[in-house]
Amino acid sequence: MSGTVRLILTLHNHQPVGNFDGVFEAAFQDSYVPFLDVLQDFPDLPVVLHFSGSLLDWLSQNHPEYIQRVREFVRRGQIELLGGPYYEPILAAIPRRDRIGQIQLYKQHLEELFETQIRGMWVPERVWEQSFAGDIAEAGIEYTMLDDTHFRNAGLNQDELQGYYLTEESGRLLKVFAGAEQLRYLIPYADPQETINFCRQVADRYQNPVLIFGDDGEKFGVWPGSKDHVYRDGWLRRFFTALHENRSWLKVTTIAETVDQLSPIGRIYLPDASYREMTEWALPAEKQTHYRNLLSANEQRHDWHSMRQFVRAGFWRNFLVKYPEANDMYARMLQISQRLDAMTTPESTEAESELLAQARRELYRGQCNCSYWHGAFGGLYLPHLRNAIYQSLIAADSLLERAAGRNGCWVDVQADDYNLDARKELRLAGDRLVAYLSPSRGGHLYELDVRPIRTNLLATLNRRLEPYHEKIRQHAGQQVSDSGGGVDPNGGVRFKQPNLDQKLQYDPWPRKSLVDHFLQPGLTHETFVQGHGEIGDFVEGVYLSKIRRSDERVEATMWREGNLGPYQVKVTKTVALSSQQGSTLEVTYHLEHLPAGLPIHFGVECNFAAMAAGASDRYYYNEQGQNLGPLESVQTTLPTSRIGLVDEWLGLDVALDVSQPARFWTQPIQTVSQSESGFELVHQSCSVMPHWQFLAPADGHWTVKLLISLDTSAAQAKDLAERSATKLVLHHT
Repeated sequence: MSGTVRLILTLHNHQPVGNFDGVFEAAFQDSYVPFLDVLQDFPDLPVVLHFSGSLLDWLSQNHPEYIQRVREFVRRGQIELLGGPYYEPILAAIPRRDRIGQIQLYKQHLEELFETQIRGMWVPERVWEQSFAGDIAEAGIEYTMLDDTHFRNAGLNQDELQGYYLTEESGRLLKVFAGAEQLRYLIPYADPQETINFCRQVADRYQNPVLIFGDDGEKFGVWPGSKDHVYRDGWLRRFFTALHENRSWLKVTTIAETVDQLSPIGRIYLPDASYREMTEWALPAEKQTHYRNLLSANEQRHDWHSMRQFVRAGFWRNFLVKYPEANDMYARMLQISQRLDAMTTPESTEAESELLAQARRELYRGQCNCSYWHGAFGGLYLPHLRNAIYQSLIAADSLLERAAGRNGCWVDVQADDYNLDARKELRLAGDRLVAYLSPSRGGHLYELDVRPIRTNLLATLNRRLEPYHEKIRQHAGQQVSDSGGGVDPNGGVRFKQPNLDQKLQYDPWPRKSLVDHFLQPGLTHETFVQGHGEIGDFVEGVYLSKIRRSDERVEATMWREGNLGPYQVKVTKTVALSSQQGSTLEVTYHLEHLPAGLPIHFGVECNFAAMAAGASDRYYYNEQGQNLGPLESVQTTLPTSRIGLVDEWLGLDVALDVSQPARFWTQPIQTVSQSESGFELVHQSCSVMPHWQFLAPADGHWTVKLLISLDTSAAQAKDLAERSATKLVLHHT
């Protein structure tokens, strides 16, 4: 007698905080809607759906009819909805209080919106640590699913993965299902009959087995080529038809029904893990190549099948080591979470509680995972996603300042370990700007928040080696493809711009601001762009520091005695912020012990992110206000006292004034990264460096003052006009 099998189909639909509205809409039209169109023709086939909160918020605002449609599927039992942390954070990347808070908030929202009970949840990117079991259970969740890789890493084999297990932490129980990796590769790529055959093999071999498929819903219409394959060519309809025709032994069901009708197989404690590919991406670039070579070299071993489950790659948290820029976001998020927690007390007034609730929502949005790592797709490499994270974090920070009673014009300066390196950083803050300085790393200005437009102008990203860069070099000269698609299964490569192999370059120092360079006299811009010509040790050297404060002005002074070739010189830089000029950073450099008559070539590198390139309304200008060209320009100016950068869309004008005329070098910092549609060049920041060449004075002293002024009046005027227009529309309606 042939066996039977339960099959659970779970789709995870997600769009990250900050993604373009057009991307949301395209995913809606190409994937989310057509999937339901096909599903409604098979009323006996239930599925499990998860929508991330960022996507659900967008759907509720832009397509409420879709929400109503999903509600009908839920009402008749054809869709089981999963909860999860509201804004899709990696659970390992946020504090326990925020894990529980996000899960509870989203559970409540889903239950109210869809009039249903939420019993299970989706674990973002299936990043798992055993302590999460207790947090998930405490948040009111009964069950979840991970990958079978997690269970294999715990020592289980295929025969032990045909159901679900109990796990616990501190006595709090959670039911955990093992998603089948083989199904992830069959659905929707293989012919539907191959999935039926796989299910048949399982049904004939095991007693009451359960198979669970869990993967991105965007595979069904958004991923390159999937729309035509899944819908135009009828794959999904043929798949559902095959499931329906085999319903006598193949029971398509939900997680809730399975839990209610079947007992757990047993208990298990799972090691730290994620899906297999994620653990590889978390490794350093060189180690990824080594790891893959190791796997390839051993695949022909007769005992490899039994060994493979014990060979593991990396650990998700090391993305924060691999990418210091991700750690900067993470550390900033933790600061806000800690301060919010400390300010949340029963004694808060109603007005304060409302501000804290708004700050908490912005904090949760700023925990969305996509910008904190990089794998097969853009993630961290996409500036608009990083900017969106900072936008929410800066908004939360400003709300906390208001809740603390800070109004009007104010300034403050503090010293603390803000980036978790066991050394103190300096924070100059006011009602319009927040600046973070790292004395232990070159005295760099590594974050500059512009409160009125909620933008971090130093959300930069260094150019660094990635494993796929070798594939780009191997395919140098290949034509640009306009058909979309990334690396295909046959090893083909698609380029979105020509000659990307020639753009591969790696930064020897962090692309932040107030990076101090002593350069070879007469050094050309071309040589500097290649990362050559440094003759000092100040770029990343350790500076000593002190802070001063008054009600109207705060200062951070940093100094270092270091090497200029064979000479010992001293650099002191003071960064000041005043309450009366709260949109301007005043930076004073004082050089001492310069050997008299020695040719000196000194430059102060500043990088500005968040200002996109490639458009006519984003450009440089000189002290006469003349347009110097687009922000992607590579140029050397004549001696001048000012250079400016404008992003008219963002409504921001950044002016860099110097007290001694300087030549300015500008260049774009552009990464070559991997995305869904191919390998692409991405503008990350504008590098602007005033530099001076002079003979050292007889007394060995030289001073220059820089003013970094940030004008957001255009953005504020635009915002005011949009609000007025909205009020007018509401009045007429």
